[in-house]
Amino acid sequence: CDVCGIEFTRTESLKVHRRAHTGELPYKCDICGSVFTRGCDLKRHRITHTGERPYKCDIRGIGFTQNDNLQIHKRKDTGEKPYKCDI
Repeated sequence: CDVCGIEFTRTESLKVHRRAHTGELPYKCDICGSVFTRGCDLKRHRITHTGERPYKCDIRGIGFTQNDNLQIHKRKDTGEKPYKCDI
């Protein structure tokens, strides 16, 4: 990046990164007008309008709009606590 010096292995990554400096938001939700730098963020956002919950808990059957939220939920079911204070 000729603005901040960060380097990337892919030209597409650099292109997306430059938007942080330019403020370019090329992806717009046609329902509410929210704008995004990346198409994948718009895709994830659209689910909030449809009510779709494609990520399902295989234990309880609860649905989530984002995979990250499903993973957090699964830890509650299993009791997994992967982050530990080292101090």
